Amino acid sequence: MFKIGNIELKNQVVLAPMAGVCNSAFRLTVKEFGAGLVCAEMVSDKGIVLKNAKTMNMLYIDEREKPLSLQIFGGEKKTLVEAAQFVDKNTNADIIDINMGCPVPKITKCDAGAKWLLDPDKIYEMVTAVVEAVEKPVTVKMRMGWDEDHIYAVKNAQAVERAGGQAIALHGRTRVQMYEGTANWDIIKEVKQAINIPLIGNGDVQTPQDAKRMLEETGCDGVMIGRAALGNPWMIYRTVQFLETGKLMDEPSVREKMDVCILHLDRLIALKNENVAVREMRKHAAWYLKGVKGNAIVRNAVNECNTRDELVNLLNGLAADVEEKESLVTVG
Repeated sequence: MFKIGNIELKNQVVLAPMAGVCNSAFRLTVKEFGAGLVCAEMVSDKGIVLKNAKTMNMLYIDEREKPLSLQIFGGEKKTLVEAAQFVDKNTNADIIDINMGCPVPKITKCDAGAKWLLDPDKIYEMVTAVVEAVEKPVTVKMRMGWDEDHIYAVKNAQAVERAGGQAIALHGRTRVQMYEGTANWDIIKEVKQAINIPLIGNGDVQTPQDAKRMLEETGCDGVMIGRAALGNPWMIYRTVQFLETGKLMDEPSVREKMDVCILHLDRLIALKNENVAVREMRKHAAWYLKGVKGNAIVRNAVNECNTRDELVNLLNGLAADVEEKESLVTVG
């Protein structure tokens, strides 16, 4: 258990803020599998300031998700501060997180996301401005550097701490690496030794054993899980259990996977509408189907689904087929 400002987390496992994925339907599903903290996908500061309808919808938080960190991004102090103040006063988020890690060009060319990694002075200035303008704890998610020649992770983290940031999540990759190659856990250890605020390690945590190893090798206070939780909220539950008890829980059955996928779908429909939710759920369904034998035909069919009933029938049909084959093997 550790605290971010005055917010107490019940365990060390944190869901990463993944763009295009971490809406309320997904976050709540992961939260119910035991995450100590869930993070919302990044939201544009200008979208908040201009009250863009799509952006406003992204600020929705179900009380059952809490504690929750809501992430904003931007390159200009004025709009970043205004957006942070709106989140502070008008949402039920517990923590305001600043994105300092997004590597995609459309973000970095606006002097936002990973672009900050090149300038510790800007980090100090921007984080200070946000901290002074809000009451909620302010945190930062960052990468270790822009590229191999510009790794200022320690200086950047120290700048966040001096500015009043309450915690840092550090992804052990550079902006240039994107999501390729291997995450550098040594830099996580180096940063942890250089700051006094909580550090959450991120990068290449694919199994509960990876999470334990990251904590032991780096000394970080928490582990952030991103892509490994896609279609697999059991990764969160199994990691929490492994860290707390040392026991490795079984992987879910196909029926369990399909049932949770349908629950996720229904929450997405309630959040958006059936047409939008079903199309968005196609990618999630593919993640839930990962590792299931004979999923190729179903996965292709999922991409043709336009209604809830079509998708649910496919998923239930696959689960029934698998159960039937397993029963035949058992009888045999």
